[in-house]
Amino acid sequence: MTSPLSRSRSRRATSHIAVRVAHAVLGGLLAVGWLLLPVARAGADEVRAAPGRGGTNTGDLVLPLVAVVAAGALAAYSYARRTRRARTRTTPGGGTPHPVPFAELDRQAGRLLVEIDDCVRSSTEELGRAADRFGEEAVATYTKALAFARSELTASFRLRQRLDDTLTDDSLVRRQLLEEIVARCTEAGRRLDAEAPGFDLLRALERTLPAALESAEARFRELTARTPAAEATLTELRERYAPSASLSVAGNVEQAKDRLAFATTRLDRARQSLDRGEGARATAYLRGAEAAVDQADLFVAGIDRLASELTSATALLPGALRDADAELVAARGLPAVGALPGRITHAASAVADVRRDITGGVRPYDPLGALRRLADAGTPLLAEDRVPVDRTFLDRAFLDHAFLPARSVVALASDFVTTHRGAVGVEARTRLSEAERHLALTPRTLVDVRRADGLALEAQQLAERDVRAYGNPYAGPEGAGVGGAVLGGILLDDTPGAPAASFGGPRTRGRRDF
Repeated sequence: MTSPLSRSRSRRATSHIAVRVAHAVLGGLLAVGWLLLPVARAGADEVRAAPGRGGTNTGDLVLPLVAVVAAGALAAYSYARRTRRARTRTTPGGGTPHPVPFAELDRQAGRLLVEIDDCVRSSTEELGRAADRFGEEAVATYTKALAFARSELTASFRLRQRLDDTLTDDSLVRRQLLEEIVARCTEAGRRLDAEAPGFDLLRALERTLPAALESAEARFRELTARTPAAEATLTELRERYAPSASLSVAGNVEQAKDRLAFATTRLDRARQSLDRGEGARATAYLRGAEAAVDQADLFVAGIDRLASELTSATALLPGALRDADAELVAARGLPAVGALPGRITHAASAVADVRRDITGGVRPYDPLGALRRLADAGTPLLAEDRVPVDRTFLDRAFLDHAFLPARSVVALASDFVTTHRGAVGVEARTRLSEAERHLALTPRTLVDVRRADGLALEAQQLAERDVRAYGNPYAGPEGAGVGGAVLGGILLDDTPGAPAASFGGPRTRGRRDF
């Protein structure tokens, strides 16, 4: 498949018009020479037939003249082509500066990654609501466009991770990576922008506005009723486990209530606009309310999911300890050479710490964190080729134990970025994308799972740092929940009448409905 970078180059084919003109001029000169050739020959015959005339006949100069003109035209064409290449050259050593300074290109790539990631997230949410209302077949075209944009975005994040990981100072390599990121993101945004008008025609909420509004109000009431139960679950998690176990969802209840407060205002305004016959305005308010309810659902569901994962991790720990003990027994039977003794000591200490935490009963512990610590301890021993154990069994066993905490932290980081995307920057999104990619690899290996776990933890920390730097989002000028809606990417800014994010790319996702 042709890369977006190649496709972007093909769109610059119009720059070759001058080349075609030069070819045409050269061909015309040669044609004139061919037409004058008989005249030249006739003039030469006439001279030969009239002896006694001195000097040189004009016809004898035609062919040399044509040759000189043709050679001059060819030289001019070659010079113009070399000049054009020199002016547009982007490789080092070209004698001219790059068209875009490297620092600016780096900022442009980062901005596009964040922008297209926001577009993909907003479009995914809008598409899901449309599919629920009209069916999967009705949205097939937009599903394909979104899948294309997501694949280009994933590839771009992978390039960005490669750029972050590389130690090379080769400016050409780094520039090429950034240029491909820009090209891919631009193509992804263009595809979503192209489908936005058709998507608006499909949804056309004005035609079914009363039913759509009733559905949103029903979902709002259902989620409002679930929130107290999620709050009780969070209190129970804090009492049963170590603080680290529930730290990632500590603010979920408050933020769910904030999004629901915003949804309340928007639903009321949508109802009032509908009663006044202002369908477009009611639609805009409804879209914002639907997005806010979706994010409140993520906050509430995140607490319930974590509670289930902590229960599962508690059940897995006894088996994980047995597998770790078996690996330690096998490793201790080996000759004490190289780094193996140190690895055994470290692993044994980690296993003993986990066993003490879960059997001592002195203090609550974090089951997911305990599984992660066992995986960290066992992975170096599993990588030791001289350990004479069933490596397939142990890899599968440790993979099962390591997968649950990795899947949990990837989901938590994804929810956090989605619900705080107005503040989260490119670094956190890049790590999260790579974590999701590693977790989805097939066949899945322990190395992939551990890599996904580490990247997701880093993504979570970076995203939280970005949100702290963003400041207090809960003081919007337009009513309750506006600041949180901007933080969550539901509204594109906090000005009165700000548009809600829609299905589409950078040019269309902020289109106003009224």
